[in-house]
Amino acid sequence: MERPDEPTELSIEDSLDLHTFAPHDVADVVDEYLRAARAAGFREIRLIHGRGRGVQRAAVHNVIARLPWVVRAYEAPADRGGWGATVVILDALDRKSTLKPD
Repeated sequence: MERPDEPTELSIEDSLDLHTFAPHDVADVVDEYLRAARAAGFREIRLIHGRGRGVQRAAVHNVIARLPWVVRAYEAPADRGGWGATVVILDALDRKSTLKPD
């Protein structure tokens, strides 16, 4: 049985629905998810934060704004969630710099 304070492992895909996370966890989840997605080679991620009052969207945008390898972020097109989702474009991880010399 999972404890509420234990981390949840997620599969990394091209979108993440934040509705299943507690509001106080959203910033950490977004930060870690974007890092993992970039490491996995994703260049575009859609974060679904909902339309509500904009609290989750603000939390998502605050995280995005401080990540230097986010190339661009914008409101998703209507067919991908509209203002209830944000599309994030990531730069490519320079795999050469992470390789250790032989």
